Amino acid sequence: MSSNSPLPSFHWPSWSGTRPEPSKPAHPEGRVVDCAVYVDGERLWDQCTYKNGLDEVRERKNGFVWLGLLEPGKELMTDVAKTFGLHALAVEDAVQARQRPKLERYDDVLFVVLRTVQYLEHELTTVSEIVDTGEVMVFTGPDFVITVRHGEHTGLASVRRDLESDPKRLALGPTAVLHAVADHVVDNYVSVTAAIEADVDAMEEAVFTPSSKLQIDAIYQLKREVVELRGAVKPLALPLQLLTQDTALPLPKEIRRYMRDVTDHHTAVTEQILDFNESLSALINAALAKVSVQQNTDMRKISAYAAMAAVPTMIAGVYGMNFEHMPELSWTFGYPAVIAIMLALCALLYANFHRNNWL
Repeated sequence: MSSNSPLPSFHWPSWSGTRPEPSKPAHPEGRVVDCAVYVDGERLWDQCTYKNGLDEVRERKNGFVWLGLLEPGKELMTDVAKTFGLHALAVEDAVQARQRPKLERYDDVLFVVLRTVQYLEHELTTVSEIVDTGEVMVFTGPDFVITVRHGEHTGLASVRRDLESDPKRLALGPTAVLHAVADHVVDNYVSVTAAIEADVDAMEEAVFTPSSKLQIDAIYQLKREVVELRGAVKPLALPLQLLTQDTALPLPKEIRRYMRDVTDHHTAVTEQILDFNESLSALINAALAKVSVQQNTDMRKISAYAAMAAVPTMIAGVYGMNFEHMPELSWTFGYPAVIAIMLALCALLYANFHRNNWL
């Protein structure tokens, strides 16, 4: 153990004795969610500080430390970087967040950024947020893995539990955690795209259903959310390809095999999202055409009623000019005759418009 460690040197061969107290966050910015030492796939300690955990692993020359952070600030991340020897550029990305999915290598440390997505329940006919995005960043070294989360829905507790229940897989080292995180994120992509697919199908049915109440704004909103989803998912293709095919990266052969499965799922999701984008573009065109047809129908009705109103207006206007010598002014039946002629002409116009489907 290094001389800078806040605790004396430990030797934990059986873990039956007294364990050190769990660590508390040393910095107000962000927090340490979990930190554990793993040897041969087994978790040796319920909780530990990342400094004494790393010292113990390096003293043993076996196992690794898994440190989980939630939205760390600059002070906390700087201390973590100093402890694990992380590059300053990667640390800056981890603090600022809002990064595109990417893979970077700093000597024997891999830095992977993954965008996470969450589907938000909503009403089909309303304009509201549908997809929420976050980030998970993973640092992997020879004897450590650090996961940095940004966003409330980015929890990795289930990933840790699943790995701890499979010691053989966890014994593959820090890159096994990298694969598990990537697999978890891509599985969420699959779930979200399935929910989006249901929305797209419902919108298609609504658009092509006569007299539907679906507003075109709702289609625009879903298309915008699909574009946001595409921006989170599609750029991950290159990092996954590199993790699968680049033999110069420090990944065991078995992890590469696992990564191929993740890549296949990601490819399928990406293709599905592109299909959504095309389908929604077609739906917008269909909805606009439907609105245009409805507007033309309304205009024809308005024009027909205006033509029907013009006939009595014209006749009444002629008789309202107050000339002394006008036809049938002194005839007893002149007034009812003019009213009858007006009604007859209006009825004739109505029948003609109705026959031509204007009314």
